[in-house]
Amino acid sequence: VMLPLKEKDKPIIQKLLSSGCCARCILRFCCVSVQAAYRQLHDSGNNPPEDPPSKRAKLEPSGSDAPSEEDAAVRLKDEEPRVCVVCLGILQDLCDSSQAVKVSQAVKAEKYEFDTLVLSVSLPAQLCVREHSCWLHVKKEVREKGLVLDKDDVVQVKEAFKWIMQGQVAKELGGVASMFEVGVEFTHPDTDADCHFLFFVQSVFTRMAVVKALEKISDAKFLKHYPCPPTQPTSSCCPPGVQCLHVSVFVAGRYNKFCRSLPQTPWVIDGERRMESSVEELIAAPVLSAFRADGFNFSSSGREDVDVRTLGNGRPFAMELLNPHKSRLNRVEMKQLQETINKSSDKIRVRDLQIVTREAMSRMKEGEEEKTKSYTALVWTQKPIQREDITFIDDIKDLTLDQKTPLRVLHRRALAVRQRVIHSMNARFVDSHHFYLGLKTQAGTYIKEFVHGDFGRTKPNLCQLLNTDTDILELDVESVDVDWPPAIPE
Repeated sequence: VMLPLKEKDKPIIQKLLSSGCCARCILRFCCVSVQAAYRQLHDSGNNPPEDPPSKRAKLEPSGSDAPSEEDAAVRLKDEEPRVCVVCLGILQDLCDSSQAVKVSQAVKAEKYEFDTLVLSVSLPAQLCVREHSCWLHVKKEVREKGLVLDKDDVVQVKEAFKWIMQGQVAKELGGVASMFEVGVEFTHPDTDADCHFLFFVQSVFTRMAVVKALEKISDAKFLKHYPCPPTQPTSSCCPPGVQCLHVSVFVAGRYNKFCRSLPQTPWVIDGERRMESSVEELIAAPVLSAFRADGFNFSSSGREDVDVRTLGNGRPFAMELLNPHKSRLNRVEMKQLQETINKSSDKIRVRDLQIVTREAMSRMKEGEEEKTKSYTALVWTQKPIQREDITFIDDIKDLTLDQKTPLRVLHRRALAVRQRVIHSMNARFVDSHHFYLGLKTQAGTYIKEFVHGDFGRTKPNLCQLLNTDTDILELDVESVDVDWPPAIPE
């Protein structure tokens, strides 16, 4: 296996070898971006007996005074047991196949189901410092030789680690090498000691803080305070901690609410729970368990009050499921999940339950402001009325209201005057003090306030139109005219 190293890399290679760099860090500092080269080193390192010497990793450039390939390979073998001064062992034993097995076992223990996998890597902060020291060490040499090489061209430890490990972990897990993230976090006992010389710039040694501090420090000052090349470490990094995270899955549908004592979301006042349940919780509990998710965010196209029913074909809602361990349910399973929700309570009903994309969620929010909504209100009048007293209501079209923020929502909404339109109304006589009022309105219209006037904060209002005090006894949402999510035939 010939590694893509050139004659001009020779001075750098020799300097790095004598400084105590591992083979893969040498490839990195030579800006080798051929992923296979990093994996080959791994293969040849693991099974020397099957490989004839000439096939081993060739880490000396060809040239008259270069040692033979066998020497290069042997010499590397001798050097390898030492912990690398730059990567602290991460690109040595900590990325071999046994590590891939360990990472995979940690993931399997969490019982995730996924199709694709992405590896994320967290490294100890002092790797930046050691990398910088090594860069300054070869930079002198490189500049003398007139070779152009910038620190940004050096392959990152993180990248090299992923090139070697991602495929191995994916293979172990039987997944494909981007929806499921396995985080591998390395730590080293000497991080603070190694970074301590930077304390005059930075007091906390997180990775980002160290990167920022190194940007500020001059080469001369760095060299005065830190050995170049870096000193031989006493130990390699600790075996990594593994965290699993699956990207969110989004589920949408429509809900009906048949109960006049059910809030949309959990109702907590001064830390005390009011009402034993909510629409959100009745829907979320079965969904969470089906997807084995850690949590959720619930949103909907508008909301109804605790004492308002939502009828017709329901109100669109969506849920973001956080870190789901199962991310796919087929049509039949989604149908079963919908049935489970519907059997769990007679207070709500769900339809059109489906998995959607994050992008599709925005369709629901667009509908919140632009679309129309239809309502039926049971109205009480103080003065007795006759059938003909209310017929004029049917003729009113596109009535514009000025609605000052209702008193009942002032504690959570900014004080403002909002213009809203009632597109049409119809009245159905019940008796001398009651009638049903049907309304088709712009989204965001406060219906209760239009009926009782809210002490004159909504103008015009029904009291003014009928010339008597009126109040609202019951309110139903009949339709929310948002054509999302797509209907699923029953």
